[in-house]
Order: sequence, then structure tokens, then C-alpha cells
Amino acid sequence: MAAHRRRSSTASVPIPYDLQASEDARRYEDFTTIDWVQDTVLERARRQHEAATNHRAHGSSLRAIFWRVIDSGQSWFVMSLIGAIIGLNAAVMSIITVWLADLKLGYCSQGWWLNRKFCCWEMGEADGGGCEDWHTWTSFIGIQWLFYVALAGIFAYVCAFVVKFYAPYAAGSGISEIKCILAGFVIKGYLSFSTLAIKSVTLPIAIASGLSVGKEGPSVHVASAIGHVVASGFDRFKRNKSKMREVVTAASATGVAVAFGSPIGGVLFSLEEMTVNYPIKTMWRSFFCALVATVVLSAMNPYRTGKLVLFQVHFDRDWHFFELGFFVLIGVFGGLYGAFVIKYNLQVQAFRRKHLGSNGIAEAVCLAVLTAMVGYTNKFLRIDMNESLDILFRECEGGGDYENLCQTWAQWRMVNSLLLATVLRTALVVISYGCKVPAGIFVPSMAVGATFGRMVGILVKALYRAHPTWSMFAACDPEKPCITPGTYAFLGAAAGLAGITRITVTVVVIMFELTGALTYILPTMIVVMVTKAVSDQFGKGGIADQMIRFNGYPFLEAEDHAFNIPVSAVMRRNVVFLPSSGMNLAELESLLEKTTYQGFPIVRSKTDTTLLGDISRSDLKIAIDKAERENLVSPDAPCLFCPDSVASPPTAANEFDESEATSIDFTFYVNQTPLTVSPKQPLEIVMQVFRGMGPRVIMIEHFGLLVGLLTVKDCLKYSLAHEASEGQRANATGSEELEQTLEDLKAWIAELREGIVDRIKGRPSGRQDPGAFELGEDVSDDERVDERPR
Repeated sequence: MAAHRRRSSTASVPIPYDLQASEDARRYEDFTTIDWVQDTVLERARRQHEAATNHRAHGSSLRAIFWRVIDSGQSWFVMSLIGAIIGLNAAVMSIITVWLADLKLGYCSQGWWLNRKFCCWEMGEADGGGCEDWHTWTSFIGIQWLFYVALAGIFAYVCAFVVKFYAPYAAGSGISEIKCILAGFVIKGYLSFSTLAIKSVTLPIAIASGLSVGKEGPSVHVASAIGHVVASGFDRFKRNKSKMREVVTAASATGVAVAFGSPIGGVLFSLEEMTVNYPIKTMWRSFFCALVATVVLSAMNPYRTGKLVLFQVHFDRDWHFFELGFFVLIGVFGGLYGAFVIKYNLQVQAFRRKHLGSNGIAEAVCLAVLTAMVGYTNKFLRIDMNESLDILFRECEGGGDYENLCQTWAQWRMVNSLLLATVLRTALVVISYGCKVPAGIFVPSMAVGATFGRMVGILVKALYRAHPTWSMFAACDPEKPCITPGTYAFLGAAAGLAGITRITVTVVVIMFELTGALTYILPTMIVVMVTKAVSDQFGKGGIADQMIRFNGYPFLEAEDHAFNIPVSAVMRRNVVFLPSSGMNLAELESLLEKTTYQGFPIVRSKTDTTLLGDISRSDLKIAIDKAERENLVSPDAPCLFCPDSVASPPTAANEFDESEATSIDFTFYVNQTPLTVSPKQPLEIVMQVFRGMGPRVIMIEHFGLLVGLLTVKDCLKYSLAHEASEGQRANATGSEELEQTLEDLKAWIAELREGIVDRIKGRPSGRQDPGAFELGEDVSDDERVDERPR
């Protein structure tokens, strides 16, 4: 007994690592970053534990094989379930959106729940026929206008009120936040069931209010929330952040797939826009989930036309090479539109944050009323944007003569209406995107591009009719229509979408899947590339990337920058560390209360900063709570982290006498292989490590000694400061160049004016006095006298 007491007086109390407790406690705090490296290590340990447990329980029996098959097929079952729910939800939202939008104009006498198209299905209204069952609210234009504006304001009020008081995260598009979540940024509640339910209900109301916002961006948020909520019901995904990221990535791709009726485009969107880490396995699951959702949406047939989206169209005509110049013009417009909207919308967002932060409901109502008052006067702004796209895309021979859109006698009036719609819609998009309702920007940008493109198409068609014998029109067949304005609207929509998002391949594929025409892939590619080239002249990144910067989210862009500095210039030097010995439990608990750091480096001692590892805040709390709960140690007990020599620990804590236990050992919770780099390592390389591996923190050590640490936020702070300084330098250089240009222009104008005066007075032009020397006389530079008036 005495020997036992002597051993226990010198031994420490080890706290065994509790895998289950660590998984349960690893609930990252709000607005923190997930450590993907540690998450991977934890998942590997969990798999090994489950494999050992299953082997002991079932061995190699048929039952064990059966459970392994069930476990491997669980992921595909979850993907199928998520895809089916997303498709069903998209169909219901589409039906409600169309009904509410038509409700502002009238009602159906056969049933209040029928929208105008379903009400007039048998009457053939789509083909230009009348419809006796559909009634407007009144026959007086002024009162009808009041009904239209009042219902728009009511819809906006209901939407903004519900969002503000029940699910604030339901406001906005959500793509920027989803990108950050996929990168590891934690926003608690953003993918919760309450946010999902509220956004699914309020999104159709926001669209029906007439605000210049779309549903495609919010559809990505809704789909991602569905994937997160469904996957959270399975332990395989709930406890593993990496697998949850795969699910959310696949769900975001599915959201785009059902929004545009483009499963392949959705997968490419998630690859090109949403994430920087995209394994092949994730691509397959994204495609499978998008396929299931598309099948369900097609089976629901929300528009009763067989179309997955309202503005699907099919072109059966070819294009001519002389039209490429006009296509390039449309691409230039798309680039300028994207740059203009991004620049001024960010200014509106800053004004909104500073002055309208607590007035979200009033702002939404005012914007809806303003949009309705202005939009009712224009035939292309009055109707729903999806219906407007459907009309503008159509060929004139395919039922596309909406209110004389294809009539020659009305072409100039249509050009004026389309130009006015383009200008007004652009202004409304700038001030509406970002208000406190579910709001996307994809379809509004497509609508702006479509009105501009249709206007260009009408002008080109008018030019052909006025001068059919021009050589540029030699390829046109006189027996067939030469110019199809609907294709110009289609390409304009592609330009608008590419200009605001700065994505290329995805836009081409989406537009191809919308038309099913291989013929227009080349023009679409040309338009999108021109749009990308023009928009990139005004800054990199689409509206989603700019909103990430505006909101200050910790997201490293995929593009590499040449900073030409070592990591030591950016790292944090004043690091709070834990010595491997020399700190008692009370001091450790006090440190946790006073700081908010998510982890601490472990060094050899307070004077020797040799790096031994690191330990996370959550693991520290688990170990301390377990020790205090079992009364293993006292508050004065010394804490050990990675002791130099650890004797073989006892097999159970109760082998020690609690009153004589003198220290607590956290070795089991210490990560003894942290990511480290040299302080001379270039910052660009370290940023690549952050993007590729996803650690929360990287230790900076010099010959084994801890000299600092670096986080993603540190990299972002320096990157933003670097860009700001570069921008100031570029502005200064641009100002100097502008001043020099103005000075040269001023001097040129002065010389031109002097030459004109000389001609008027009959004097020979030139700077020298004609009497100073005779023709052919050699006069040195010193002898030449400038006779210009001073």
C-alpha cells in the first residue's frame, strides 16, 4: 500500500480521449472557421472505432456484409431523398409564384386558386384567343393601377415582416454565405429548418410583389438548407463536417438545376462558382441529386407545358456570320451592365447598412410600390420576369407576337419600350438587390439583357428590311426570315447573367439546356467571352464575391496573388501559448474565461518556446469537465501537456488516490503534429495550403521554436490592405496620366488655335519669324527665336 501511495504521489492523472464526447462537443461557435484537417483526423478515428466495434459484434458473417452494404448505400439514399424534396419544393414554389403574380392583375371565376394560364387553358389565350373566365379587378385603368400597386405593397410588407421577425437569415440571395459555409465558415441557423420554411414561403411572395429580384439565387439557399436538414437526421453526416459539405455542395448544384431546368449546368455552377474543393465523388453525387430533382420537377409539370422553367424555348433557325458583330455588341453591353450594377449596388448596400438597418420593412414596401408604379406603365415591366423572358425569347412565328411585338408598324414603339425597360430595370436592380426579403439577381439580369438584346434584334431586322440588297445580307434567303430577334434576346440574357456572375462555362451550358439547340453554342460562347473580357476590365469577381468582401466573410479566393513577402510579415507574433508544465488547473480555467481563442499552441516551457503541438478549446473543455465531474483533481493540480517522458499510465483513473493525485495529463487531447511553416515561406504558398487543406491555423516555427501563427483572417486582412494600396496607387497613377493627357490636349488646342489665327491673318504657319532666316539658310538652335506671344 505504501508503495502504491509513493507511485501515485509522483504520477499524473491521465484523462482518456473520449471520441463520442469530442464529436458531440465539436459544435463550432458561430462565425468561426472549421478546421478541416482536424475534422478529417476525427473522422478517421471514428471510422476505425466503428469498424472495430462492428467486427467484434458481427465478425465476418452475412449479417456484417449486409450492414456494410447498407452503410455504403446510405449516401445515395440521402442524395435521392434530398433531390426528391428539392424538386417537389421547387414545383410548389413555381405554382404559387405564378398565381400570386397574376393575382395583382385579376382573378379566375372558375376557381380563385387558378392562375391566368390555367384558367384560360381551354380558351387558347396563349395563342391570342380571348378568355371569359379571367377577370381583371376593374375595367377602369386608374383603379386597376391602384389595385396593382396596393397588392405589390401588401406582398412586400408580408414578406419583409415574416423574414424580419421569424427568420432574418432568409433575406437576400444566400449564394455568398453558402460559398463561405462550404469553405468552412460557421453561420449557425443559416441552414436551419426555420430558415428553410420561411424562405420557401416568402420567396414566392417576394417575386409576386414585383420587386426586381429573382428566385434562382434564393433557390440555391433553399436547396442547401434542405440538404443540411435532411442529412442532419443521419449520424453519418451529422458528425462529419466533410461529408456534410459534400451534401450541401450537391444540394446547391441541385438548386440551380431546378431553377433553370439545367442539371448539367447546376453541377458546373457548383464547380465553377460555389467551392474550391470539388472531388470527383462530390461531382457524381451532385449530378445524381440534380437528376432526381429534375425528374421529380418534370413529373410535377408545374406549368402544364412540359417545361421545367417558364422561359424554355426551342430555336429551329440558323444564324449568319454577319450577325457576329451585333452579338459582340450584346456581349459588350453585358460586361458594362455587370460592372455598373456591381459598383453601384455596393454603394447602395453601404447606404442601406448605415441608414436603413432598422427600417427593412419600410424599405421593402417603398421599393415594391415604386417598382409597381413605374413598371405598370411599361408592358415588359408589368408582367412577371419569367413570363417576360418567355415572350422575348419566342420566335415571331411561334406565338411570340405579344402586344404587337413582331409587327413592323409598331417596331419603333417597341424599341422605345424595350430601351425604357432596360434602363428602368437596371436602376431597379441596383436599388432592390440586397433589401430584407429573399432576393436573387440572376433572372433580373437576364431580363435586362433580354430586353436590350430584343431591341438590337428589332433594329437589325429593320435594317435588313430597309436595305435587303446590302452585301452583308447576301447570305439571307429571301424566302425565309433572315433575322430572328428572339435569339438576340436569348443571347442578351446570357450576357446579363455572365456579366453579373462573371462565370462562363456554366452560363453557356445553362443556355444550351434551355434551348436544346447546338446551333447557338458558338454565338453564346462568343457573347459570354466578350462579356467576361469587358467586365474584368472593371474588377475581378462577380456579385457574390463582392458581397463576400463587403460583409467581411473569411473566404480566400481561388486566384493567386503575387505579394512577394514572407509569411513573417503577416503572422501574429504575440501568441498566447500553454507550457507543457508549470500551469495549474485554476490558471487554465481562468485563461479560457478571459480569451476567446479556439486553440492554443503547446511549448516546452514559459522560457523555452520549442513547439510541441496544439490543443483546441473544445477538447480542453471536455477534458476539464470530465476531470471535475469525476473528482479526479483539485483546482491547484498542475496541468501537463506533452510531458517529455510519460510513464506507462494506469489503466483506470480509480487506481490513484484522489487526495494524492498531483497533476492532470492532457496528452491524449494534444495534436502533436500541427501544420507548421518557416517564417521565410512566401505568403502565396501558405494561402495555397489554407485553400487546399483547410486548416484553422498554421504555426510559424524557426528551428523548432514557435515565433508566431497565421489564420485565414490574417491572410484576408493583408490581402484587402494590399488591394487597397494597389487601388490607391492605380488611382494616383491614373490621375497623373489624366492630368498629363489634359495638359497635352490643352497644348494641342493652343497650337491649333494659333495656327488658325495665323491662317486668318495670312501669316505662314510655324513658330519662327519668317524674317529670321532665308530658305535654305543654316541657323543653329541658339540663333532661333520663338516669336510666339507669351
